[in-house]
Amino acid sequence: MTALEPPLGEPALIDQALVDAIEPLPGRSARVLRGLRRFSTSPLNLIALVLVSLVVFVAVFGSFFAPFPPEQMALLDRLKPPSGTYLFGTDDYGRDLFSRVLSGARISLEVAGIVLSVSVVTGTVVGAVAGLFGGLVDEVLMRVTDLFLAFPALILAAAIAATLGADLSTTVLALATVYWPWYARLVRGQVLSLRERDYIVAARAVGVRTPRLIRAHLLPNVLPLIIMQASLDVGYVILATSELSFLGLGAQPPTPEWGAMLTDARAYLRDAWWYPTFPGLALAVTVLAFNLLGDALRDWLDPRLRSR
Repeated sequence: MTALEPPLGEPALIDQALVDAIEPLPGRSARVLRGLRRFSTSPLNLIALVLVSLVVFVAVFGSFFAPFPPEQMALLDRLKPPSGTYLFGTDDYGRDLFSRVLSGARISLEVAGIVLSVSVVTGTVVGAVAGLFGGLVDEVLMRVTDLFLAFPALILAAAIAATLGADLSTTVLALATVYWPWYARLVRGQVLSLRERDYIVAARAVGVRTPRLIRAHLLPNVLPLIIMQASLDVGYVILATSELSFLGLGAQPPTPEWGAMLTDARAYLRDAWWYPTFPGLALAVTVLAFNLLGDALRDWLDPRLRSR
């Protein structure tokens, strides 16, 4: 028996590192399938996916299912309870609440999409430039960012909306102003941890320009964090939009926005329970769905939280 042969009666021990070196790495399709399988193991993930899909479907195709135009008034049918004609009842102007709730989904998702698009692009550019260049550039950009972060988010958004005038367009501008600094801080912190990595130093050494360095090497590593944060912020932006409308600083009548509908329903809490209930439920379910989806994406995309 040579020195390389195992003792009799004992199984041969194979070096796992040698096996890993011999076996091919899984392809992209295999990794995607494994990730989808891990994502689908949690019932909450599936519930969140179903709810978000339902909200998006209602926002896109809800107008085809609305039995009445959302702004059509019928004063003779004001404050009618839910029935076969009016599924969610009517408001104080006789408008069909079911049609208005469906239209409110589209408005909420549109506002959230625009706000987050502007915030993500602005915050990513500012954070990447600050983290990559450092020095005076970093100081100036981060002090400007800190200036926006020094105020409570809702108060700052309300002040901007009140100054520029109550309207959905000013709501978008106010919320984008509030949200972009968080993405700038997030991206800057990640870039600071990446810029000293060997492959970044090597790319700089061979003369890779800064725009290509950001696009090809930094963004792929920052993108999962941005996706996680944006998926969580969808619900918060929808909620903030409704809060501004509830305060009279967002959508104005007769726009069928959920927060504005809740503002009009305050005077009818005792006499017409359906008036605040259905817009409030739509808002609560939508925010909950996107929060659950954000948590699911965080668990899926963050390698530190993946189950092995």
